[in-house]
Amino acid sequence: MQKPKSPSVIKKPSTPASVGPKAATKQPTGKAAPGRRPRIPYTKAEIHGIFRRFSVQRPEPKGELEHVNPFTLVVAVALSAQATDIGVNKATRALFAAADTPEKMLALGEDKVRDYIKTIGLYRNKAKNVIALSQRLVDEFGGKVPRTREELVTLPGVGRKTANVVMSMAFGEPTLAVDTHVFRIGNRLRIAPGKTPDEVEAAFLRIIPKEYLFHAHHWLILHGRYVCKARKPECERCVIADICKSPEKTVDIPAPLVELPAQIG
Repeated sequence: MQKPKSPSVIKKPSTPASVGPKAATKQPTGKAAPGRRPRIPYTKAEIHGIFRRFSVQRPEPKGELEHVNPFTLVVAVALSAQATDIGVNKATRALFAAADTPEKMLALGEDKVRDYIKTIGLYRNKAKNVIALSQRLVDEFGGKVPRTREELVTLPGVGRKTANVVMSMAFGEPTLAVDTHVFRIGNRLRIAPGKTPDEVEAAFLRIIPKEYLFHAHHWLILHGRYVCKARKPECERCVIADICKSPEKTVDIPAPLVELPAQIG
């Protein structure tokens, strides 16, 4: 995070002897204090309680993007930028039936990939990225999806969020992918505030109990998608309404804590 510039400081005369040391300590030092982590209005017990309830509600949460292997997962997540999972799934069912490996995707070609995904926003540029990342996988990684974040983000169209999703869903790594839902919840609930996705990710990673980290990003995404919605949060359906410190909260009584039906897929 870039440090804000310290304002110009006009030198003042020395503090008179009549002013006590307590008053003198209040004089400005001219040093900025950026990087100080904002205090959050939750105790450790409350944070633990939030994720415990999510775990009861959805013991085995799943991502909603359809895929059949790590390669199709990378492609699906890359295509999901500025698009809904439902829309991506409609387009990729036929695409992945035709090409579920980098080699098959290259054989398909950019024009045909574009035809498969033309219902998705930014489909022209995304088709180029799909072909480019397929080529990179063949040329640099033997057709296999790499397992590290550092390698994943070298693929065209793959950023930190996509890399985190792939590491979690394909390789079982406890990462936290910050999409629009996770970003909104971090700031709306004041539980992991930040001005950028990276700041929100770091804030969540500092507070999420280790035993809940593996599933945390799915719980947060699903909570944001179906309960703590962007336009109007449905607080009456929220299992953490009594713990939540959001100024937008409308009720204080939590919804019944029951396990939801298993997700399809």
